[in-house]
Amino acid sequence: MSDAAQPSEQDDDESAVLIIVVRSGGISGMSRRWKVEPARDQASHWIALIERCPWTDPGPSQQGADRYVWSIRARTPEAKHEREVPEAALDGPWRELVDAVRAATTTTLNDRIVPPA
Repeated sequence: MSDAAQPSEQDDDESAVLIIVVRSGGISGMSRRWKVEPARDQASHWIALIERCPWTDPGPSQQGADRYVWSIRARTPEAKHEREVPEAALDGPWRELVDAVRAATTTTLNDRIVPPA
């Protein structure tokens, strides 16, 4: 008999999808944070968005003062990802993922809740 936990015994949080986006920098230096934990029936949509992002590709370096940097963390049942993306490189699948997370959640501005626009 194995000591490894069976799938039904594993912590439910480890099988959940979680995406956190933090935008920092800019002239004011304030950070904004968005987080989404979709329901199981919506997980496949979010996993597809996550899997389209080029997590392992080398990204461009941050250039210029007062530019935003996007910190993107994603967890699926199969993988955990983390990446910092400069504002100038936030396009294609990165932009789709960030826009979807921002649209789906409220944001916090320096730990203060701000409703979606």
